[in-house]
Amino acid sequence: QMQLVESGGGLLQAGGSLRLSCAASVRTFSRYSMGWFRQTPRKEREFVAAISWSAGSTYYRDSVKGRFTISRDNAKNTVYLQMNSLKPEDTAVYYCAAASRGDWYSNRALKRGYDSWGQGTQVTVSS
Repeated sequence: QMQLVESGGGLLQAGGSLRLSCAASVRTFSRYSMGWFRQTPRKEREFVAAISWSAGSTYYRDSVKGRFTISRDNAKNTVYLQMNSLKPEDTAVYYCAAASRGDWYSNRALKRGYDSWGQGTQVTVSS
């Protein structure tokens, strides 16, 4: 099982930008589809964005479309989440996740679609 380490979280004002990174400790990173989820104390962990192993397909929850961009660099074993125009409701712990499952496309927005998870990075957006 791979290890995933997120970084890039922080505290900022509404309207600002952050780029989260997730580094994977596996030689076959290019075989994994990747996702970002987020969680607050009051909510279940929810899907934010996902990218296929080839980066040919990306997916977003409706509330972040047009503001967030997921990307990956397979040479660096890293997936990114560029977050622009941040809002207070984006405040959460953000987790990256990796999927080696063959049914990822149908489960890409669900926690069960992923095999490995990082420890999370806190993003706090003040109004």
